[in-house]
Amino acid sequence: MQTARVRPAAYYRSLTRNLVLFVVVVSLLPLFLTGAIILYQFKQAYQTKVEENLEVLLNKHCHTIDAFLIDRLADIRVLARSYTVPDLENPDLLKVKLGLLREEYSGVYVDLGLVDAKGAQVAYAGPYNLTGANYSTAQWFHEAMQSEHFISDVFAGLRGSPHFIVAVRMHYEGNDWLLKATIDFEAFNALVENLRIGETGFAFILNRQSELQTKPRQEVILSSGAWQELLQTPLAPGKVTIVEQPDSLGRDMIYAAAPLKKGQWIICAQQEVSDAFLYLVQAQRAAIAIFVIGGLLIVAVSLIVARRLVRRIAEADEQKEAMNEKMIEAGRLASIGELAAGIAHEINNPVAIMVEEAGWIEDLMSDEGPLSEETLAEIQRAVQQIQEQGDRCKQITHKLLSFARKTDPTIKPVDLNGLVDEVLGLVAQKSRYAGVKLTTALDQGLPKVAASPSELQQVLLNLVNNAVDAINAEGGTVNVTTTQENGRVKLSVSDTGIGIADANLARIFDPFYTTKPVGQGTGLGLSICYGIINKLGGEIKVTSAKGEGSTFTVILPARQDTTPAPAGAPGTGQG
Repeated sequence: MQTARVRPAAYYRSLTRNLVLFVVVVSLLPLFLTGAIILYQFKQAYQTKVEENLEVLLNKHCHTIDAFLIDRLADIRVLARSYTVPDLENPDLLKVKLGLLREEYSGVYVDLGLVDAKGAQVAYAGPYNLTGANYSTAQWFHEAMQSEHFISDVFAGLRGSPHFIVAVRMHYEGNDWLLKATIDFEAFNALVENLRIGETGFAFILNRQSELQTKPRQEVILSSGAWQELLQTPLAPGKVTIVEQPDSLGRDMIYAAAPLKKGQWIICAQQEVSDAFLYLVQAQRAAIAIFVIGGLLIVAVSLIVARRLVRRIAEADEQKEAMNEKMIEAGRLASIGELAAGIAHEINNPVAIMVEEAGWIEDLMSDEGPLSEETLAEIQRAVQQIQEQGDRCKQITHKLLSFARKTDPTIKPVDLNGLVDEVLGLVAQKSRYAGVKLTTALDQGLPKVAASPSELQQVLLNLVNNAVDAINAEGGTVNVTTTQENGRVKLSVSDTGIGIADANLARIFDPFYTTKPVGQGTGLGLSICYGIINKLGGEIKVTSAKGEGSTFTVILPARQDTTPAPAGAPGTGQG
């Protein structure tokens, strides 16, 4: 057995869970989408900023290095144009000029030398003993003799240490000469080595043969990976090419390259992505932390609010159920009042018979002398009549008391056909005085339904009472039928009364709405019926035509574990 008054705890747990999910989704979804869009846009903007900064940095150093080389070449060109070859053949002059250059440019110049057309260094000033050195087989010598001025790649040469030279070709008495200066490698390397790109970034210079022209701060692998692809890509002058690929250790790296020295050299840079996007990663972590903390707060608050709300709903449900119980009880009391007149008439007749029979017995007993056998037989008949009328009164009062019991909401299997007989017995006297004929057409194989018997009795009594009241003084018929269809049980109460206007059909289940005269109806009967049937998972319908009567149909789910009504139950007949 179970009661239908209080919803199961699982319902409120499910309601709490659904409320929490709804609030969390509605709250977090916009927050998540907004955060994702902002982070995506921020990442795009930050990536653009990183690439632009790297591009600006490399372009700036390209200009710096190009300017450095042009300035050194200009120094030697000025020296070549200021003196003749015979003047420059004087080592002392070269020594003086070298000293001035070193003093002016902080030791950038290592030495100065004058080389004739055959590659012999005829004059030299510097720290090495290179007077008379022969450069006729050196690649740089032949390239320098092909142009007015020349800047070599970095090479070891005769001195065995990295350096490069700046040379200017001179013409004197039909012969070509080279005035050359060696540039200090460390000073040149510092221009690139000091280039700082975050914590992990560094730069270096290559020539077109991918030979290092400066010392990189870390080992680089140029023969494979991103550098090989990047160096095989044509580099546009003045433009920095940037790619992002993992290195041989699986670290995501940013690679950048730009041409300098009229495309003869390439300045390269690389930096770990995690270093370049350090602030972006920090911002993402902060955003995720805020999202997680905010999400937990939203979940916690929504859980607290949902529990409080559901607790209020549960309390309201309990109050609503209590109110429904009171309404049902009030409706039952009103029905008892309506039955009172009929019951009084029903009891009055047997009581009058009993009084009359008792008076007759008294008259027979007052006769003098012994009672004859005929008198004793008459007394015995009168006593028998009194007993029968007394039993009749007992049955009537028993039915009334049975109906007047306090409403029991306990759900149990109910035989609907038996319930119809009980209710029709209660209203039989009322219908007789109203000239209404009660008929039934009951399905003998009707399965039981799960309901509170007292509540279902209340529904049936309200429908039958309304049907009797709907018939005017000319009399009519109220027919009660039970059928089953698709696992459901149908109970119909039809009358041949005055019917219900179409305008009133939509309101007949509203509380306190009645079409009966003042004092003859509370307007709660059909409202109570609707609440009881709806609570049982059923439905109640009405069809009516003005002047032709009405039919109220109650549909309830049949209990699958109940057996059909036993044979011999009341069937088609007349009440």
